Amino acid sequence: MASRLTTLIVTFIVVATMVAGIITRAQRDDEGPVDLIVYNAKVYPGGAADFEEAIAVRGNTIFRVGSNREIKRLQRPQTVVVDAHGAAAVPGFNDSHVHFASASLSLAEINLLDATTTDQVSAKIRGYAEANRNRPWVTGRGWYYTAFAGGLPTRQLLDQLVPDRPAYLTAYDGHSGWANTAALKLAKITRATPNPRNGIIVKDSSGEPTGVLKESAMAQMRAVLPQADRAQRLAAIRAGIREAHRFGVTSVQNANGTAEEIDLWDELRRSGDLQVRMYHALSAGPGFTEADADRFEQVRRTYRDDALLKLGAVKLMADGVIESHTAAMLEPYANRPTKGMPNFTPDDLTRIVTLLDKRGWQIWTHAIGDAAIRMSLDAYEAAAQANPAPAQGRRHRIEHIESIDLADIPRFAAMGVIASMQPFHANPDPSMGTVWSQNIGAERASHGWLWHDILKAGGRLTFGSDWPVVTLDPRVGLQVAVNRLSPAGEPPGGWLPAQKLPLTTAIDGYTSAAAYASFDEQRKGTLAKGMLADIVVLSTDIFEAPRERVLEAKVDVTIFDGKVVYTRGDGVTDEP
Repeated sequence: MASRLTTLIVTFIVVATMVAGIITRAQRDDEGPVDLIVYNAKVYPGGAADFEEAIAVRGNTIFRVGSNREIKRLQRPQTVVVDAHGAAAVPGFNDSHVHFASASLSLAEINLLDATTTDQVSAKIRGYAEANRNRPWVTGRGWYYTAFAGGLPTRQLLDQLVPDRPAYLTAYDGHSGWANTAALKLAKITRATPNPRNGIIVKDSSGEPTGVLKESAMAQMRAVLPQADRAQRLAAIRAGIREAHRFGVTSVQNANGTAEEIDLWDELRRSGDLQVRMYHALSAGPGFTEADADRFEQVRRTYRDDALLKLGAVKLMADGVIESHTAAMLEPYANRPTKGMPNFTPDDLTRIVTLLDKRGWQIWTHAIGDAAIRMSLDAYEAAAQANPAPAQGRRHRIEHIESIDLADIPRFAAMGVIASMQPFHANPDPSMGTVWSQNIGAERASHGWLWHDILKAGGRLTFGSDWPVVTLDPRVGLQVAVNRLSPAGEPPGGWLPAQKLPLTTAIDGYTSAAAYASFDEQRKGTLAKGMLADIVVLSTDIFEAPRERVLEAKVDVTIFDGKVVYTRGDGVTDEP
């Protein structure tokens, strides 16, 4: 009996000691410095977690998420306090598909995204040319096909607007270019110039170039365009980072690039200016070889994994876009006897995907038309059958997925392929959608951007913008994802309304799901203890407001790596 009593006493002492230690450690944690607090918020931690009221940050990570009372008692004299005034706070937005360097450079060029008629386009180009007479070229992007009779502009119009120097403007989708006569002459593009592989030099009935270049034909013009030097590119990227902060974007996934481009990110990282987390994909095309893969591997070894900058993906372009009849379709276009322009044969795409998969790369494949989507899924399936699974698993992606054959929807879940989609591309405003739907016809248009169906079938989804194709602002993507409405609220009830998503699911597409899509879910994408402190505080509680009013919310505060990097108004104070 005495022995039993002794054992019980010893056990009690051990347990009591452990409990006291846990309490002491918790008290020590609470007594430590808390650098930043967000309180009085509608906190959505992401990943379908329950709502909270406040967030505490220590250093560059989340220390605690909880009630206002829990978090406010952690405040110390040095703590930066953000009062959300009842508005929503969410994880920092992670844009899963951007072209960051080119988009940043375009901030200083003509932006035609808000010009929807020929007159509006003309006024913007003429005004820019007159205001920038010192520039040797007039350049920019963003024109819509619907702004011009017949769906395409002409060099004659651009000659009138810019008669004194070369001019070249890229379409909003990045797959067509518009040159004036002076620019065509510098690029040596004439009636005798043949179409390059996977490209079209559009010519009129007399055989003369119209000024429009599609797909790979744009490369001949890019070869003569003035190129920004390194200092100019770095300055542009810094401006792009400021633009990202303005929209609450704290992470981006760069959808194509070179080793030279990633070196720019690295220089900004070393100088402390890379205040956006970058996951970079290298670009590969037809004819990619083992020697090319060896060169890619040398770069990857330098940038394998880092919270700020890493490389782990390769981007392939399976086809073009529907608006210019270059997306690869299973059946001919509704208004043209062609099925589009696949950039690979099925065998070559499968060979390249299998080669990259074997080496453990994540593969992103641009596939817009139903034929390109099926060809890409087939290539991923063949690679999985040929190669053992890599240590980190497969998270291959298909980018865009604009018009999919319904039979291919279940394959995303079955194969673990991520659907990387850009909601604002589905903007039903006529300036963006009319040519798209006319080109493929009503039946295939009814299969447009089926993100709800992919999720319902068990697939994974991630969201992005495709900036500079459209604005970097995630709010416009959320608006389309949850409402299937244009920013103006059209059409009534939404376009293909069955594809509407809950707001929390759409936000996950830009946060927790986006982190999964870049193998980063262990450190970002949700607001939880130990996760990186990237936070966005909005101006309203978007979860209580009618979902159609999501665009009314502004970004009040952007917090990156535990520090406030953007404030719209008076959201940052010294006292709670």
